[in-house]
This record gives sequence, C-alpha cells and structure tokens, in this order.
Amino acid sequence: MIRLRTTCMAVVGAAAMFALAAAPAQAAPGDVTTSCGSVLTPAGFVDVSWGYSSSCGTQSFSPNIKQIKQLTGLPVGTVVQACSTTYPPAGWVQTGSYYTSSCVAWSNPSFNNNAWQLKRVS
Repeated sequence: MIRLRTTCMAVVGAAAMFALAAAPAQAAPGDVTTSCGSVLTPAGFVDVSWGYSSSCGTQSFSPNIKQIKQLTGLPVGTVVQACSTTYPPAGWVQTGSYYTSSCVAWSNPSFNNNAWQLKRVS
C-alpha cells in the first residue's frame, strides 16, 4: 500500500512538473500562463510576476515559479507592466521603471526597481 501511494505521488508530481515546465502552446495575445522559473521565457512573452510552488522542485521558499504574458499580437499603443527579469520583445519600449513585490525573483531582494512599464510602438 505504501509503495502504491508513493508511486502515485511520484506520477502526480511528475505530471505537475511537466505541466508547469511546458512552453505555452498557441497562446493568444495577452494570455498569461505559469511556468517554473528555471524555464526560459519564450520569445514574445514577458515575466509579469514571481512566486513559490513546491511543484517546481526546490527545498527552499525562494521564488521558483513565474507568470508570463504573451505580447505578440497586441495592438500598437498597448501598455503593459512587466518584471525586469526579461528583456522587452522587439517593437516594445520601456517607458518607466518601478519596484513591486510581485516581481521579486531572488531570495535576497532589494528595493531597487525590478519592473517596467512597456509600450508597443511598432
């Protein structure tokens, strides 16, 4: 019985890791998805918040999960808020920077600016 429960927990944990680590497939403009922090943010996306989830496999409570937003396809003039842990995609410019606790991506954060306001220009 213990082996069965352990096996089931391992399968569920692996499935959760795969779901969180998989790149977003065919996300619509403006869609927000979640992935483990160790997964590279795909082209056309920006990080919009960081947090912690035990499903991403760390033993500490350091930020290890992020929400990412699809910017490709949003109209010119659109303004979004993004964490400064990714570069703005082509066609987007930084119009401001600020600090927000939702963009803390390290276990020893400072209060330096860690987020950007971005505007689509082309």
